[in-house]
Amino acid sequence: MTDTPECTELSDLVRERRAELGLSLRKLANLCVDPDAPGEPLWKFGLIDRLERRLPVNPPRLPELRALAAGLDMHLELVQGAAGWQFMGIETAWCGDEAVRAVVGDYLALSPDDQLRVRLAMRAWGPKRPRSHAKRPPQ
Repeated sequence: MTDTPECTELSDLVRERRAELGLSLRKLANLCVDPDAPGEPLWKFGLIDRLERRLPVNPPRLPELRALAAGLDMHLELVQGAAGWQFMGIETAWCGDEAVRAVVGDYLALSPDDQLRVRLAMRAWGPKRPRSHAKRPPQ
């Protein structure tokens, strides 16, 4: 189990998205089924509550992240990115609505101008057609 995280990207994402959808903790927990291996929900309401309140939890594994993304009706990449930030210190840079993301060391410590330069470089080398995503991280 990790200590209370300094970075709370996944905790904040879950709390805000659940509120946006108007879901109770129990309802969200019931929706958290891994679409790649349908069966029982992989999240309990108590665990979601602990996560939202930024209390220590074990880092979720890929099946749990897929289930959480399904429950939140979000793209898996967004949930993975938030979990990476919160539990592993991986800062992901996104390039608009395109299907491009990169791990950039100390990305958040870069100036806004330098962050923009990173995103522009990603856009120049990334796919040319945009991909629709709900809830992309802000640029």
